[in-house]
Formats: sequence, C-alpha cells, structure tokens
Amino acid sequence: MARLSRLSALLFGLASTAAQACGSQAEPCKVPLGDYHAAVPATALPPGQKRPAVLFFHGAGGGGDAVLAADSVLKPFVEAGYVVLGPSGLVMQGSRYGRGWSFLPDAPQQRDELAFAQQVLGDAAARFGIDRKRVLVGGFSIGASLTWYLACRQPDLGAAYAPLAGNFWRPHPVKCAGPVDILQTHGWRDEVFPLEGRQLGPNHAQGDVFEGLQLWRATDGCKTTRPDAIEVRGPVWQRSWTNCESGRQVSLMLHAGGHEDPPKEWAELARHWFEARLKARPVAN
Repeated sequence: MARLSRLSALLFGLASTAAQACGSQAEPCKVPLGDYHAAVPATALPPGQKRPAVLFFHGAGGGGDAVLAADSVLKPFVEAGYVVLGPSGLVMQGSRYGRGWSFLPDAPQQRDELAFAQQVLGDAAARFGIDRKRVLVGGFSIGASLTWYLACRQPDLGAAYAPLAGNFWRPHPVKCAGPVDILQTHGWRDEVFPLEGRQLGPNHAQGDVFEGLQLWRATDGCKTTRPDAIEVRGPVWQRSWTNCESGRQVSLMLHAGGHEDPPKEWAELARHWFEARLKARPVAN
C-alpha cells in the first residue's frame, strides 16, 4: 500500500506560507486529542475578515505532517484563500498501514474522532482566523470514509462534505442525524475501494457507494431516485439530486481513473461546488 501513502503525502503537500506559531511540517498544532498541520494563504487577512477552510483527512499510512509538495491537488484551495487543515490519524496498533482513523462501528474505538475534529476546528478558528460557517470537510480513502461517518453523526460539523474515494463500511448506517450537502468523488476503475465495496478479511467490508448515496437522498428528502441534473464536466461525469425537501444536494462525481488517480481539476471542481452550495443556502450570521 505504499502508493496510498504517496498519494496521502501528495494530498497534504501544501507548504504553509504564513509565519504561524505552529502548523508547519516541523511544528504541528496540538489539541488534547492529537495534532494537525495547516497550509495558510500567503496573503494577509484583512482586519475583521475570516478565511474559509478545508478540513481534510488523510488516507491509510498518511499523515497531516506531509505539508511539502508544491503540486498537491489541494493547492488550488490555498491559492483561492482557504486554510487547509491536515489532522493526523492515530498510529493504529497491529496495522500494517501505520496511521489511520478509529471510527468503524464494529471495531474498538481508540479515539473519539468527532471530538478530535471539533478540537481541530476550534483551535484553527482561533489560531488562523477561519470561518467555522465556511468549512468544507473531506478526506481521501479511509479518510473519506471517516468523512461520511462524521457527516452522518454531526451534520453541522462542516458546511458541506467532499469525500474522495471512500464511503461507509458494512453494515451501513440505517439513519443519519440530519441532512447535508455532499459531493462524493470516485474513480470508475477504483480497485482499492470499488464503487460496490469489497470484503477485507473476515471482520470488515467496505460499503457500497450507491447504497450510501441512497441513505443521503432519504436523509436530505430528495424527491426522486434518479438524478435531476446530469453533467459531463471536463474529466468527470456528475450526477446530482437537487430537488430535496431539505434544500441540500447529493452529488456523485465519477472519473475514469483508479483509487489514486483523482483528476487534477478535483480541487477546483469541489471548491466551485462548495461555493455554489453556500450561495444557494446562505449561512446565517
């Protein structure tokens, strides 16, 4: 799974350009349940203004400390004025992958990942001036799965969710706490986390993306089974359910690649989707 680690490093390859007390590769920001790193735009924040943010969870074996590569797929967020927050997973006992996340419902819980995410956002809001009402939560692979569970458990943790190449595990949840805006991105050729999921040993099985989206449609109150908006946008095919009683949106963005081959345009596509959702669903002051 070394390739997964390389992509995790790529996803977090963002050099923090602001002089902060912590957040760089060498000096993580610490909260009671763990630590995180931050990529901060170079431009100074005008007085009284706050920045939007992306809270992004790495894949298996990755870490929030890999804020290095100049060509990260998340770089466009920083260039657009976002702070990118990279929490670090736990070193999982007995795992061959190294760092990961403790959230599977049928596995022992080594950390309350929701509480950890809340601590990271609270600390970053004070330290980097982020706007808690404009936070996009996402993740890659097992970090994407964590994103699905956090959204299901506390829908207002972020303003919207953009998981990449992962979703629920079996048994699927039967109910979520409330509606969300969610953009699921997945590779047509993904063999590590196939769209239909797969069995991993006797005790764990990845879930089915389509079954998970069905739960979100029900939670959001979407009125049709079929999508009401279908687009081909450059390297992706996007199917969206927009006619939902909650006013939220469920979207599936497919691309032709595998697990580690998200389109280079992913961050820009996700950002434009996020900002359109904020505009369509204004956040109260």
